[in-house]
Amino acid sequence: MEANRVYNFNPGPATLPLEVLKQAQEELLNFSGSGMSIMEISHRAKEYDAVHNQAKEDIKELMGLGSDYDVLFIQGGASMQFAMVPMNFAAADKKGNYVLSGSFASKAYKEAEIQGVGTVAASSKDNDFRNIPKQNELKISADASYLHVCYNNTIYGTEYHYIPETNGIPLVADMSSDMLSRPLDFSKFSLIYAGVQKNLGPAGVTIVVAKKSFIENSPENIPTMLRYNTYSQKNSLYNTPPAFCIYMVGKVASWLKRQGGLTAIAERNAKKASLLYDVIDSSSGFYKGHAEKDSRSFMNVTFRLPTEELEAKFIAEAKDNKLCGIKGHRSVGGLRASIYNAMSYDGVKCLTDFMEQFQTANK
Repeated sequence: MEANRVYNFNPGPATLPLEVLKQAQEELLNFSGSGMSIMEISHRAKEYDAVHNQAKEDIKELMGLGSDYDVLFIQGGASMQFAMVPMNFAAADKKGNYVLSGSFASKAYKEAEIQGVGTVAASSKDNDFRNIPKQNELKISADASYLHVCYNNTIYGTEYHYIPETNGIPLVADMSSDMLSRPLDFSKFSLIYAGVQKNLGPAGVTIVVAKKSFIENSPENIPTMLRYNTYSQKNSLYNTPPAFCIYMVGKVASWLKRQGGLTAIAERNAKKASLLYDVIDSSSGFYKGHAEKDSRSFMNVTFRLPTEELEAKFIAEAKDNKLCGIKGHRSVGGLRASIYNAMSYDGVKCLTDFMEQFQTANK
């Protein structure tokens, strides 16, 4: 780790690959020989066009998807997707089905409920969102317009370890906090969206990866900028896109390819998560994980200490040791370590070493 850097465990905006940050730094004042920053050139310029389209192709290559899928770049965060999905695909007589597995899954459902087009297929709320509902718990309506899932729950530290079977109902997933963290059969999803600030880039752009056939006919009675086909028909260039954010996403996608793709990054992520969960599980109850073991996230590790006073002390001392962003979400408290793709094994090892020392000093 460089002397002036810390290990950043923030959940989002989150850590980015140092290699990518240095590349952006080097190109900041003179991108591609243009004499301008990527933030200054026209989004219609050939230099930006190459960045835009290469990012799309690299994302599809990483996901193993072909020409029947499109990659869109949309603003408004995943929160706007909560509204766009039901606006584009659901109706009062053909509702979207939702699995409630955490805070953001519940917010997505609320947006559909506001429009009168949502229904609950399963929920783990009664278990304080400690687990992902299993396949046999899903009650999917025969006439559902889609099944919506939040694939990784940042606040509660749970993650899907299976792809729901929908019997032909389109599958829609919010993958904001585990996008491109492991290989999946992405062709089983009709639409995936992800705010990039957790695992793929800086805040300001949301990636949507969708079957072209699923998004080609948006309703004409909704605003232009809330129609998916506005973005697909204009290559996400209907209006000025967040060019720097897309540029950074492209840099991260290229970095992932150089690491060996999603299989290699998944192996690294599993080793990091195992290291951290092993310390929690072997602490004789000093550290208590929130998520049930078969639902544990490889991206967001949530845990508690015996008292809130010890938690506050842990956060303060961790920061003194250059371990930052450990505090849990304000709605649930506790501690959370976000160990996204860009977090190194060494960073997690420094955290687990600190955890063991803290336990010894505070038994």
